[in-house]
Amino acid sequence: MSSFAPTDRLGALDIEALSGAAPSPEVAQERKVAVFDLLEDNSFRLVPRDDRPAPPGPYHLKLAEADRKLVFEISTEADGLVTSFHLSMTPFRRLMSEYFAVCDSYYDAIKTLPASQIEAIDMGRRGLHNDASELLQERLDGKVETDKDTARRLFTLICALRDRSLEGG
Repeated sequence: MSSFAPTDRLGALDIEALSGAAPSPEVAQERKVAVFDLLEDNSFRLVPRDDRPAPPGPYHLKLAEADRKLVFEISTEADGLVTSFHLSMTPFRRLMSEYFAVCDSYYDAIKTLPASQIEAIDMGRRGLHNDASELLQERLDGKVETDKDTARRLFTLICALRDRSLEGG
C-alpha cells in the first residue's frame, strides 16, 4: 500500500444502528467516541476500478446493515454517491464475540484485579482487535484501502454499532 494523500480520508460518517433498537446511554456514548476517534485520525481511499481513477476524498461514509450484511455507501461532496458495497458479517462474528467477552472481562477486572492481570487481559483484547482489523482490511481489499489504525477504528465502530444480543444468531 502506498502512502496516503491528505485527501485520502473520511471527512464525514453516518451510522445506522445495526440492531434497529435505541441504544443504552453507555452504548450511545461508546458509539459517539468511536465516531469521533475515527474522524479525528484516519487514512481511507477508494481503489480505482476499471482503469478509472477513484475520485479524491475526503469521503463521506454511511454504514448500515441490510440482510445481515454491513453496507458501505461512500460519497464525495463533488460526485455524490460514488460506490456502495456489502460485506458479510459472518467472518467477523467469532472475533466480535471473543472481543466482546474480553472487553467484558477487562471492565470487570479493572474493578477488582491487580494491574498485572488487567494488563494481561488488555493484551488479549488488543490481539483480537489487531486480528479483526487485519480481517477487515482483507475484506475491503479491492474496494477501499485503509491503514491499520483506521481499520482498527472501523472495527471498533462496527462493534459499537452491533447489538451484542444478536451475536449468537
